[in-house]
Amino acid sequence: MSQLETIAQHIAASLLDIEAVSLRPHQPFTWTSGLKSPIYCDNRLTMSHPVIREAIAEGFAALIKEKFPETEVVAGTATAGIPHAAWVAQKLGLPMIYVRDKAKGHGKENLIEGSVKPGQKVIVIEDLISTGGSSLKAALAVKEAGADALGVLAIFSYQLDKATQAFEAADMPLHTLSNYSKLLEVALKKGKIKEEDLELLRSWRANPSEFGV
Repeated sequence: MSQLETIAQHIAASLLDIEAVSLRPHQPFTWTSGLKSPIYCDNRLTMSHPVIREAIAEGFAALIKEKFPETEVVAGTATAGIPHAAWVAQKLGLPMIYVRDKAKGHGKENLIEGSVKPGQKVIVIEDLISTGGSSLKAALAVKEAGADALGVLAIFSYQLDKATQAFEAADMPLHTLSNYSKLLEVALKKGKIKEEDLELLRSWRANPSEFGV
């Protein structure tokens, strides 16, 4: 098993253990968008668990070293990506910036906080990928600042087709520490879900708008 495969299993198990990710195939959650979903993810909970947040930082560092060794700056998305970007930047000895969801309405009206120079190679860190919109917006802000956005890294992805298509259309690489498929595999082993639930859970990823209708 590769290092990244081991990391994916460990992160999935950790997210389940602290209930940062919850699965309810027969009592779906309702997202803010109104979408019915058998999964709810709140990766902000990882901040409160030093061992898990260290594993996440180590995972991101390993991904950067393998996929983007030329990285010069680590960028966090506001707000959930900020702490993880800070821990990774500290681990790698690199500068860190963060990207606001919108420019400040006062002072210098910054969209990016911290120092990034034209031409610098930047990796963007996010906590969760659903449709990918906010992450791609942050990567675009990095590009508009004159820097080179190498790609986006995230703790977890729902693996929705909409996100995959959005990243492909933007020609922006995406890598995650763990994902929905790995989560289901680990959840089954841990007894969090039953074998007969797998088809229903997989059907959500394939057609999220049809789930629970």
